[in-house]
Amino acid sequence: MRPFSFFGALVLCRGTVAAEGNPEVVDAKNNVTYRGFNRNGVEAFLNIPYGQDTSGPNRFKPPRPFVPESGSIIDALSYGPACPQPLGNELFPLGFTDTTEISEDCLNLNVIRPKSLCPEDRLPVLVWIYGGGFWSGQNREITNAPDGMILESVANGLPIIHVTMNYRLGFFGFAQSNALEVEGSENAGLRDQRLAIEWVRDNIEYFGGDPEKITIHGQSSGGLAVGIQIMAYGGSKPVPFQQGICESQALEPGIIANFTIDALQLVVDHVGCNTSALHSQETVACLRGLDMDTLLNASAATHQVDIAHNIGDVWLPVVDGDFLPAPPSQLIAEGRFANVTVMMGWCDNDLTVFTDTDISTPQDTRSFVKSYMSFVSDSDINELLSLYPSSDFPPNPAANLSSEFYRAARIFRDVLMVCEPVYYGAALSAKGNSVYLYDWNQTILDPILEFEGVPGLGPIHTSEFAYIFGNISHYKYGDFPFDPTPEDYSLVSRGSRSWSTFTSRGVPGLEGHDTFQGFTPSFSVGSQGNADGTFSVFVAGGPSEGLSATDGPNSKPEIAAQKLKERCAFINSDKIIKNLRF
Repeated sequence: MRPFSFFGALVLCRGTVAAEGNPEVVDAKNNVTYRGFNRNGVEAFLNIPYGQDTSGPNRFKPPRPFVPESGSIIDALSYGPACPQPLGNELFPLGFTDTTEISEDCLNLNVIRPKSLCPEDRLPVLVWIYGGGFWSGQNREITNAPDGMILESVANGLPIIHVTMNYRLGFFGFAQSNALEVEGSENAGLRDQRLAIEWVRDNIEYFGGDPEKITIHGQSSGGLAVGIQIMAYGGSKPVPFQQGICESQALEPGIIANFTIDALQLVVDHVGCNTSALHSQETVACLRGLDMDTLLNASAATHQVDIAHNIGDVWLPVVDGDFLPAPPSQLIAEGRFANVTVMMGWCDNDLTVFTDTDISTPQDTRSFVKSYMSFVSDSDINELLSLYPSSDFPPNPAANLSSEFYRAARIFRDVLMVCEPVYYGAALSAKGNSVYLYDWNQTILDPILEFEGVPGLGPIHTSEFAYIFGNISHYKYGDFPFDPTPEDYSLVSRGSRSWSTFTSRGVPGLEGHDTFQGFTPSFSVGSQGNADGTFSVFVAGGPSEGLSATDGPNSKPEIAAQKLKERCAFINSDKIIKNLRF
């Protein structure tokens, strides 16, 4: 590989450029030219097709690779359509970008890279899988646009390339039935992701990327997707990536529950495809015969968003005997997953934004938790609640939020966002993989949330975006207040460079670089998952940044107060995992 030297804006050579000065990439093997453009100091190639149209007879089916004709020119100059989902505003805080164009011909991806690459360069690649509850999301969302991250990686002396794909969502990406299982057409959205990652492996060298240095990266349901991709096929097939980053999710309760089947039944009834059994091939044929808008409107009209329906995360991966051959908890217990280096984490107050702010009594907390964990016995709910005494959670009178609100939000967070990564990470570590856990403890969203009438929520879901993507300026949006501190700007550099350093070197920090320092693996590698329950967590941002034990003299106050060791030991016990149904 030609040595890179971006320090001091030193440029060694230029890649191929079109006559107008925009970048071009030539796939000499297949005789295909990709035409991109310059933006914000990086080079962008948008709407590159990786899969064929998924409409009509191809609906639900595994994606088919898109193969461009020899001699073709792909003008990768503007974003492609998103996959079917409700049009309109993105759900804050997941993003600010409206969904304006959808199609079932949506399997496209974007490649963003540093300027002035040489044809023989081989940069590490970070592949983004967006979140949105497997219900919404698109690869044009501004809050996770990677331009700032690319520039930070260049300034760090360890430049990377970034790729993000669209994949099928909701009813179109996660419909499940016996008939679909027989024809191998379940988990379509996950199969789309896999095809996109394989496209990166097979084609990224033409863009200056290293096909043997790919990190997959996702947040929320995107983090769940990364977790599932690591265990895909029960680890029986080589994976087209070497590392993974799971933000604010790695697994999810309910994967083997009835959320998706119930959601499908509602859609089938709504459109009148219930002339035969739900699991029949006739029902599938009926659904394939309808137009996209009819099905999208039906799925939107029947979409249930409440705590009892998994806060709306009802379109979930399914155990299909193929892509996901067994429940995730079983695959983890049996060590049936790829051996990859992983970083996993959560935001300090991740789920306050999804918790009922009217919760004010212990009975309110119990009802909220029981509705979410409906398969867990009353006695186990009582034991869980006893691990989270109300006295551990001070109220916030100025925000009109009770101690019980914060108590309920913390239990919710630990069950969904914290203890499952601890469980998964311990198993990965036991097989010899380095696993890094973090707690994100800084946000610029507080003023926006206060402006919206919901103060006091702390570092919520997506709080890391402004920093790791180097996109703090994107939050100067509309009438929202925007007043970042010097500490925020400092964390933009440190956080973003830590993510790209992990992509490049497999560690989230390096001495002599403006990255997180002292961020070492959270488990003793190969220690059978630290049988005594000990692990470390890196506090990212905030006044006490640094590595922390869960308890004892080496724990930081922010981590010690969370009692993660004892609480996760209970949440990750066999009886609770069984009843969380994953």
